[in-house]
Amino acid sequence: MHSIDVRSDTVTQPTQAMRQAMFDAVVGDDVYGDDPTVRELETLAADILGKEAALFVPSGNFGNQLALYTHCQRGDEVILGDDCHIVWHETGGAAVIAGVQLRTIASSDGVLRADEVKKRIRDGEDIHWPRTGLICLENAHSNGRVIPLDAMQAVWEVAQQHGVPVHLDGARVFNAAVHLGCDVRDITRYSDTVMCCLSKGLAAPVGSILAGPAAFIARARKHRKLLGGGLRQAGVLAAPGILALTDMVARLPQDHANARYMAEQLAALPGVAVKLDDVHINMVWFQLPASLDSGQLMAALTAAGIKANGPEGGLMRLVTHWQIGREDIDRIVAVFAAQLAA
Repeated sequence: MHSIDVRSDTVTQPTQAMRQAMFDAVVGDDVYGDDPTVRELETLAADILGKEAALFVPSGNFGNQLALYTHCQRGDEVILGDDCHIVWHETGGAAVIAGVQLRTIASSDGVLRADEVKKRIRDGEDIHWPRTGLICLENAHSNGRVIPLDAMQAVWEVAQQHGVPVHLDGARVFNAAVHLGCDVRDITRYSDTVMCCLSKGLAAPVGSILAGPAAFIARARKHRKLLGGGLRQAGVLAAPGILALTDMVARLPQDHANARYMAEQLAALPGVAVKLDDVHINMVWFQLPASLDSGQLMAALTAAGIKANGPEGGLMRLVTHWQIGREDIDRIVAVFAAQLAA
């Protein structure tokens, strides 16, 4: 019985093609700019994302914090949603690394209203005020929903009017593009810089991309070194990243279809309330009945060879990826059905 892991798409193993690409990768010292495979990845990523230049970084968290650090001066204010990844899951790095304060806005399922953003931009000069240094958006949102393009455009236009740059946390931006049925550049056009992960649903073992204007990326490259992200023979990591941006992007619709299938199967179980309208990408969120013993559920999943994160307040999330097929989903649903019937 093989193990099934639906805790996140961060658990993905590299494909056999990626492993071979790592073995065959031509490498050099990337701190000197001598690694041809890293250069190939960065050129490819910049083109795909519609930006002048790109930088290979160790992780999505690193890429977001590097963006804040490069965009902002110490003491600046960053406007962003109160439920976004930078606020909730990046260990307070904005305060430690960039030395900025986060000015949050209540979002509607991850959507920031442009008029609320506008209210928080510090116009004019006042010795009491911090400078508004950056606006951050997230698409796809970590709640699994995709932000509509018109909402992004509205915030972008406000930012342009006030001369404030926009950074996009696009950890799963390719999933967002699949859901919207658009080119990823139709999303990234509404940001000055973008971070995207290679190591989630795209299955590369390590790494993310930070892309933006060439002058910004040049500064970010130096800051990456300062923060300890200057890697040496990094081509062995960049090689699977190239496949992530080509082969693995092309198969993301399959993950979305599997997530929809899982959601529908779970929704058919008694007492399970699935947020079907929120299944935009590869995440399924659902509420379990209060009567269900979560400890017994998790023990049953473990016994069936299924790794999942337990429910919090009755709410649970399962995530599909390239290593999760329909038979795996049926096995997962069967465990839930058995526990609900017990």
